[in-house]
Amino acid sequence: MAPKKRSSDGERAFLRGEVGVDGAAVEEEKDEAQLELAKAQEALLRGRTWLGRECLTWLLWKSESTEALLTIDKAPVSVVFNGKLTLRAASGDVTETQVKGVTAPYSKLVKHALGKGLLVHTAKFQLTWGEQVYDFTLDAEFFDLRSAKLPTLLQEEEDDKLTERLELATRASTLTDALVAAFVKERSGKAWNSKIVPALKEWMNEV
Repeated sequence: MAPKKRSSDGERAFLRGEVGVDGAAVEEEKDEAQLELAKAQEALLRGRTWLGRECLTWLLWKSESTEALLTIDKAPVSVVFNGKLTLRAASGDVTETQVKGVTAPYSKLVKHALGKGLLVHTAKFQLTWGEQVYDFTLDAEFFDLRSAKLPTLLQEEEDDKLTERLELATRASTLTDALVAAFVKERSGKAWNSKIVPALKEWMNEV
């Protein structure tokens, strides 16, 4: 019976990628430096994603009042979530729920899920700066702008249109960075635990 067990152990090691077809250990698995680097990169991504989820959740809370969140170049910046919203557990991606619709992000269901420990992972929203309106989706991992819809172009010449489009895309990224900076400032402030977190919890428990 013993030889059969050793064979079974060898098959499992092969399936895990620990040994090759000849039974010898795979060289890559022996490189501890690469393993540590991979672990560090995973931890960094996980930490950044967690912070990004907090930021989007904070932004959802702040945006419900429809008041301006910032003023940039003397023009107000406001945000409204108006589409698909994905919620995930703060640690890991096991628990997930999705909602769709203009009013869904602010629904009782979403607030209940947030109160149970889920955070916003991806969200579609509309950002208004002065008279310019931008629609796009953000995810908590990289904060890349996806499916962006830029304001109506004013230029008529093709070259001018291209320049204007690039300027608007850059502006959308700049405005997003400003919102993230506002969150980081508040998140690292003294009032976060004493005032902001209790206010967030109260909002999540609203009927």
